[in-house]
Amino acid sequence: MGIFERYLSVWVAMSIAAGVALGQWFPQAFEMLAGWQFAQINGVIAVLIWVMIYPMMVQVDFESIKEVRRQPQGLGLTLAINWLIKPFSMAAIGWLFFHVVFADLVSAEDASQYIAGMILLGVAPCTAMVFVWSQLTKGNAAYTLVQVSINDLIMVVAFAPIAAFLLGVSDITVPWETLLLSTLLYVVLPLAAGILTRRYLVSKGKGTVEAFTAKLKPLSIVGLLATVVILFGIQAPTLVADPMVIGLIAIPLLIQTYGIFAIAYFGAKTMKLPHNVAAPAAMIGTSNFFELAVAVAIALFGLHSGAALATVVGVLVEVPVMLSLVAFANRTRHWFPAADFEGANASVATSTK
Repeated sequence: MGIFERYLSVWVAMSIAAGVALGQWFPQAFEMLAGWQFAQINGVIAVLIWVMIYPMMVQVDFESIKEVRRQPQGLGLTLAINWLIKPFSMAAIGWLFFHVVFADLVSAEDASQYIAGMILLGVAPCTAMVFVWSQLTKGNAAYTLVQVSINDLIMVVAFAPIAAFLLGVSDITVPWETLLLSTLLYVVLPLAAGILTRRYLVSKGKGTVEAFTAKLKPLSIVGLLATVVILFGIQAPTLVADPMVIGLIAIPLLIQTYGIFAIAYFGAKTMKLPHNVAAPAAMIGTSNFFELAVAVAIALFGLHSGAALATVVGVLVEVPVMLSLVAFANRTRHWFPAADFEGANASVATSTK
């Protein structure tokens, strides 16, 4: 592991501190950055996430995608976690904490708002950052792509009905622009660029794909750290102004996140999935599509609502928590059997011979 990966948690902690400090010192600059968005997707963040995803897409070989059928249990596990467990467990944990545990600390109206925001996070499985978590755990790139693609297709038809059911309303307005634009930006375009790049590199001879992606690794990590700085910089005033509320929202979100990961990861262990399938399956079930959740919260409840605040806290909590889960997954690689196919990694070696 390089110095970036070895001390990634340290770099992220420093980026969080830098983001909060810069957000307090230069609020107008971050307000300007926050305004650079279309369909609730921030342009700067989109570019940085694209930089993070692109190196992994270069590793994807369509020849390896057909091998995914040899491990259908991984896809089944991901779909079960994302659509049968996670939304309902998020709603239950939110209700428990804000109507029981924290009942004396927040008003009933605020409690309902925070629960609504948590539900919107729970119904939106990750589209973009899961590629980063998969790469950091040496997950199968082709498998991760298929998992994300299938979840995106299901999200188009399932997001609104499940959210409406759990929120108890019937007029959920799905921001289709956000959903479709995110899929285009975070899946379709980087995949197309990756395929074209890979074909060019393979034509140049053996080892070119590995050499190219190795050079891009530091750039990918820098993209992650810059994203953290900007996210925390934009939300710095909120974090400093009302830290107790942020903490109250963060507690059930942390429990939900670690709990869902435990169910998915140990489920994969019980199913004896290889680690390069188990880790991405658990990561995609754990992380959230925060752009969509934030957009729907704002559309339904308003920019300054408790629901919107809860989705933003979800964004802030996710990166440090997911990094801790990446570290745990890497330390427990020996719990899982060796991969019976290496997907993208094997196909790289084969196609460059």
